[in-house]
Amino acid sequence: MHYAPAPNGLPEPGEIVWTWVPYEEDYSQGKDRPVLLVGASGRYLLGLMLTSKDHDGDARRADDYVDIGTGPWDRQWRPSEAKLDRVLQINAKDIRREGAILDSGRFSVVASALRQRHGWS
Repeated sequence: MHYAPAPNGLPEPGEIVWTWVPYEEDYSQGKDRPVLLVGASGRYLLGLMLTSKDHDGDARRADDYVDIGTGPWDRQWRPSEAKLDRVLQINAKDIRREGAILDSGRFSVVASALRQRHGWS
């Protein structure tokens, strides 16, 4: 994981992009949604799906999400959470558009939670 956003039109860690994300229960279906890029592995970008659904009240899933606040990736500026338990592998050519750059402080919170959740160093 690393933070390296740049306003150059290329998708990079620290940026929120829009791409098609398959449903967990049926990978043949999915929807276009915002994803926070957190790193790369080989030819793939690694990302976390964002959701505006609040999971704070569900103690069973508390470790699966981290709050990132609001931003221009959501047209209604609703508070968002990053889903930590599913790291997506994304081909850069499948990214539809860039949505925003997440500031380094909020990215650090996500990175720390992701490291703790998966036991990464």
